[in-house]
Amino acid sequence: MNSVSTIVELRLQIAGWRAAGDRIAFVPTMGNLHEGHLKLVDAAKEQADRVVVSIFVNPMQFGANEDLDAYPKTPEQDSALLEERGADLLFLPAVADIYPPSKSEVTVVEVPEISDILCGASRPGHFRGVTTVVAKLFNMVQPDVALFGEKDLQQLIAIRRMTTDLNFPIEIIGVPIVRESDGLAMSSRNGYLNESERSVAPRLYQIISKIREKLQSGVSDHLLLEEEAAAKLHAAGFRCDYITIRRLSDLGEPDEGESQLAILVAAWLGTTRLIDNIVINLD
Repeated sequence: MNSVSTIVELRLQIAGWRAAGDRIAFVPTMGNLHEGHLKLVDAAKEQADRVVVSIFVNPMQFGANEDLDAYPKTPEQDSALLEERGADLLFLPAVADIYPPSKSEVTVVEVPEISDILCGASRPGHFRGVTTVVAKLFNMVQPDVALFGEKDLQQLIAIRRMTTDLNFPIEIIGVPIVRESDGLAMSSRNGYLNESERSVAPRLYQIISKIREKLQSGVSDHLLLEEEAAAKLHAAGFRCDYITIRRLSDLGEPDEGESQLAILVAAWLGTTRLIDNIVINLD
């Protein structure tokens, strides 16, 4: 596996693959890789001849009081894992390669509506930062296909819409959530949990799984299900940001009889904000 840090090196390598007729897959990450990230690489290898992975901790998607400075960085470990998994190229740009000296002056890409609800309401500007950096990386890599984890479902939907609206000739593929043996969705931020919190964290998935069971059994009172689940989160020691049942296509409020749904949750456990979701088809 080759590693490059400049856009010139990146494009030179990809141009050679293009000349050989290779199909390019792209997996953008912020590093501190776990099995969830590596499953994206596995899926990318099934979709293309060459797999490019980027590691860039994007300052634009962090708020003023969030964990940008503390976000874990493990470049040597990440590189070794990617090589073992068969990635072809690792792109490690510096902030100066992605943004001009003042981020306040950068051109931004923002997807309306989806960027302002749920996690977007709790983290103003977060999705603007995500879609801006992904658009820039798409222009740098120019892949045929890009892969994203379904754990960040709102992010995935925003990126799909951005890709369509801006006419990027890129197929966007969502890869199912990878979970620990106790059900906790894998996340780089799980490392922030202390031992006691880690033992409680799987309750998040258990609680939304119970909503799924009730929906599948015919319960249609979404507000009641959400209120019951929020109370269970509180009793387990979480500070609930939101727990909600939404229409899958755009995460809007579902119409009566809607069958394609997503159950989404964001909650704090100690100082760690955890998110999870379950997609359900009532047909």
